[in-house]
This record gives sequence, structure tokens and C-alpha cells, in this order.
Amino acid sequence: MHLRGLRKSFRSSSGPVVAVDGVDLSIGYGEIVAFLGPNGAGKTTTLDMVLGLVEPDAGTATVMGMRPRAAVQAGRVSALLQTGGLLRDLSVAETVRYIAATFPRPRPVEEVLARAGLTELARRKVSKCSGGEQQRLRFALALLPDPDLLVLDEPTAGMDVRARREFWDTMRAEARAGRSVVFATHYLQEAEDFAERIVMISGGRIVADGPTAQIRERNSGRLLSVDLPRHGAEDLLSDLRALDLISEVSTSGNRVLMRAADTDAAALALLRDVGVSGLEIASADLESAFVALTGNAPAEAPAGTGARTRPDHGPAAASTNGTGPARSAHPSEENR
Repeated sequence: MHLRGLRKSFRSSSGPVVAVDGVDLSIGYGEIVAFLGPNGAGKTTTLDMVLGLVEPDAGTATVMGMRPRAAVQAGRVSALLQTGGLLRDLSVAETVRYIAATFPRPRPVEEVLARAGLTELARRKVSKCSGGEQQRLRFALALLPDPDLLVLDEPTAGMDVRARREFWDTMRAEARAGRSVVFATHYLQEAEDFAERIVMISGGRIVADGPTAQIRERNSGRLLSVDLPRHGAEDLLSDLRALDLISEVSTSGNRVLMRAADTDAAALALLRDVGVSGLEIASADLESAFVALTGNAPAEAPAGTGARTRPDHGPAAASTNGTGPARSAHPSEENR
């Protein structure tokens, strides 16, 4: 997948809104990439252009060497989206069988049911499936054309912890087989646990792109904490803020929290020069990096779902070749 200078704007009552502003991005075979950003950052519009649902105003997008819509029609790209596209009166197996009939060379129905963990649910009506089970059904539909690229939007919404882990075990196996996986999620822990690479977008532009561990440390450093004494607390805080190795100092209860890029040197200075007690060191988390890089706190996932369900801002429709639901290309969606 290669995106070069992608730009897209939409009309609004207050004037043009730039949703994507010069995005350059390349993703190779076998990568698992988390595409993260706050609401309105441009990630939805970018993925819509990858899927051929929206045409860019400027720039180019190619997927498997083809224009996005042609790649989708050829079965080289599939999407697992959050809502729509399922008929409640059909069984799980009937749904997969009917959608398989729209492809010239689909994978066997029994195979995709097994890969999606749905074999035991094959005869269950869609209306009787939980939200997580319906999401696994959408995953099975996305696998039917045997795509080279899977685009996933909040893929584990509604899944419990076990189902979520099984899903990502399957995704790793798909990546080892050479399939590329790009997923958008508001659940940062999921991105931290399962993505090999993270791309962050804010204000329509890519603000970070690299291995997960590197992004986690970027602009956040590591965290140190020490005991805040009952007496002489202000003197201690003054001494800590005077240290060049410490980039940030705050308090929480009876602890002093600090951030430093070189924690070894900072810890030595704290113990030798300041004489602190109760020193603890922890790695920075992805949420800290997200806030530092995008200036926004991440949306919270509902308890037990592992993902935040985004409101649907337009009618759902069957996607090209019936691989699953597709969002309406509606300009008002989160500024896209």
C-alpha cells in the first residue's frame, strides 16, 4: 500500500474542512500496523481512500500496484468494519455462503469459518449472535477473497478478552503468511499489545510512524517516581526541577513523578546528588505518547468490549463484492 501526498477536504456550513492534508505512507507485506488518531484526525477518510470509497482531491493511492477500487474488486483488499451488512434472519454459515457466491474464486466456507473461530456457531442465526460473534462473522466475510491486505476498523469491538486474544493470534498467523493488516482502534492497549508498527495521524497529517516500542518512548521518555517527604517537600521539588536530566516534575499523593529520556543517568543523579528515597522506574506507555504527539486524550473503550463503538454517521451499505459493510462517504463524519 503506497499513499503519496493524499489530500481530501469536504464542504461544510463554515467553509471547506481539510480532513487529510498531504499523507505519505507505505505499508509492506506481512506488517501489522495500528493506525491511531483522535476523532476528526483524518484516519477514517484515509482508510476510505485506501478502500476506494472516497476519491482524493490530490495525491495518489495504490494498493497491490492497483487503484484502490480495482484492488477491492479483484479481491486483493478486504475490510472488516463495525456496523451494517448482516442479515439477521440468516444463519452464520448461510451468510458466509451467500457472500462467497459473489466472488469468482472464494476460499472454502468451512475454512473461513474455522479461521474466524465460527465453526461451532455455523447454524446460529445472526440475530442470536453477540456483538463480538457478529464481528467475527464480518472477519470471516473479509477472508473470503483471500486478500493480501486487511483493513480493520475497531476489529475487536464487542469481543471478550479471550476472543480478542484469539482474534489477534489469528491476525499474527495471517501476517506470517504474508498478509498485511492495518487496523484503526481507540483502544490503545490493543495497539500496544498487538501492533508491530504504529502510525499516528493528527490534523490530517502523519505525526509519528515507527515500531511500537519506539513510538511509546517518543516524546514521553520513561517515568521515575520517588517518595515525597513530609518535611522539606518544596526544597526537594525545587532540587528536582533544577536537574537538567529531568524534563517534567509533578506530584501525585505522596509521590513525585518525573519524566526523563535517560533514566539511568537521572536515577544516578537522584540518588547521589539529591538523596531521594523510594525510587521507582517504569517505561512510558502508549497513552502518554499519544497525548504528547496528538495533543488529545484517547477515547475510552466501554468496559468489556476492548474498543469504543463509534456512532454511525450515515447509512451502511454493502461494500464492493459484498466483503462486508461499508461506511457512507459522508463529509460530516467526525470531520472524517
